[in-house]
Amino acid sequence: MRVFVTVVDLGSQSAAAEHLQLSRPVVSRYLAQLEAWVGARLMQRTTRRLSLTAAGQDLLPRCRQLLELASELQGAVQQQDQTPRGTLRISVSTSFGQAQLADAVAAYVRQYPLVKVDLQMLDRTVNLVDERIDLAIRNSNDLDPSLVARRLSVCRSVICAAPAYLAEHGTPERVEDLSHHNCLTHSYYGNGVWQFEVNGQQVAVPVQGNISANESLTLQKAVAAGAGIALLPTYQAAAALRSAELVRLLPEARPQTLDLTAVYTSRKHMPATLRTLLDFLVQRFEEEPAWDRDL
Repeated sequence: MRVFVTVVDLGSQSAAAEHLQLSRPVVSRYLAQLEAWVGARLMQRTTRRLSLTAAGQDLLPRCRQLLELASELQGAVQQQDQTPRGTLRISVSTSFGQAQLADAVAAYVRQYPLVKVDLQMLDRTVNLVDERIDLAIRNSNDLDPSLVARRLSVCRSVICAAPAYLAEHGTPERVEDLSHHNCLTHSYYGNGVWQFEVNGQQVAVPVQGNISANESLTLQKAVAAGAGIALLPTYQAAAALRSAELVRLLPEARPQTLDLTAVYTSRKHMPATLRTLLDFLVQRFEEEPAWDRDL
C-alpha cells in the first residue's frame, strides 16, 4: 500500500523506487501483489503517463487511511517502549561477570525495576541467535564482523604473585626471567607465550607452569595460595593488589590490552532495555575504568 500511494504521489514507479530505496522490479512486484489481493487493476501504465483506474481511485484514500493508522500504532508502541521493561539475557565470562558486571547489573535494575536480567556466565564464545542472547560482553580485539559492537572500556592485565611465592623463589627483575618461574597460564589466552611492550619494544616470553585453567578466577586463587606467577586482568586482580594479597611485578612491562566490548545482533528496533543498559555500562566503566586507578 505504501508503494502504491508513493507511486501515485510521485507520478512514476522509478521515482517511487528511488524515494523508498527499492529496486524498480520490487516496486512493480508490490503493485502486482496489491492488485492480485484486491482483485482489480489499479493503474493504467503507459510509457508517458500513469493514471488510476476506477478501482485505484476508490482504493487510494483507504490506503492513505490505513497507512496513517499504521503510523499511529507504531508511534504508540514506540512511546510505550521508552520505559525499559522485560527480560535481557546477557552472556559474560565468569571472571568479569563476578568481578564487575554483577554489581553493575544490580545498580541498573535498581534504576529500572521493571527489567529482569538473566546472566549467563560462560567461558566460551556463544552464538547470540542460537542461544537467545540479547547482549554479550567480550574481552577481545577480534570480534565477529556480523555483529554490532559497542566499546565499553579497556581491559588491561598485570603480572602478579603472592608474597609467599616471591619469598621462596625470588622476584623476577626482567620479563625474560619469567621463563625460569612457575607461571600459571590461561587455557585460551597467552598459553605458553606472554606478549609485552617494554620500552617501546615488543617482547614475547615463553612461559610454563604446573597449573592452567580456562578462567582467571581459578588462576588468581592459585596465585594467592603461592603456587606461582600469573597474568591476570586488572578488573579482577585490583582489589587483591591494593590489599597486598598479591604483588604487582615488572610494572615497566605492559601486557597486551584488549577492548571490553558489548556485542549484539542488530541496531534496528533496539528495545529500550538494551539501549539503556548499553548507555549505563558505557558510563559506569568509562574509558579509564575505576578498577585501574592507583594501580
